[in-house]
Formats: sequence, structure tokens, C-alpha cells
Amino acid sequence: MGALWQKISLYWTLIGIGVTIVVAMANVKIYTTPACKYCKIAKEFFTKHNVAYEEYDVVKDSAAREEMIKKSSQLGVPVIEIDGQIFIGFNRLELEKALKVV
Repeated sequence: MGALWQKISLYWTLIGIGVTIVVAMANVKIYTTPACKYCKIAKEFFTKHNVAYEEYDVVKDSAAREEMIKKSSQLGVPVIEIDGQIFIGFNRLELEKALKVV
């Protein structure tokens, strides 16, 4: 999962009019631990909404843990980064807004 912008262009004909729809996918990272209930819920949310993400297990990856702490000033998980914006914990409404999903 590389993580810059992926663009998907679709051509859809509706009543004889061509419409091009471009869908841009966000760059999503999630810092987790194996025992974290809300990490699991967040990953299920991403899967449900077809959001690609990169997962970092901060128990196994000390560099990722340090990066998470530097970005969030937090030790708790999940810490979610969407296009550079940091979300601490799982807040469905905020994630829907940031990802433009319903």
C-alpha cells in the first residue's frame, strides 16, 4: 500500500451525457496494539468503507511507536493519521467527515 493519491477515473453515461468521476483515496495510517478494542473497530470501519490503510503495531515496531508519540503526544491507541491530520481514539463521525464517507 504505497500511500500517495490513487485516482480512479470512471466514465458513466447518464441520459446521453458523459460524466467523469474521479475518486481520490486518502493516505491513512493507523497505529495499533494487538489488544486494542478500538483499533479493531477502526480497522473494521476502514474495511467496511473500502479505505486502504497502513497499520503499524507499536508493540512490535519501536520506530513506529516513536513516530506516533511525536505526531500525537500520546501513548494510547489507536492513533489515526489521515492526510497528515491526527485523530486520537476512534471517533466514527470525525473519521466519516475526514474520509467523506457515510
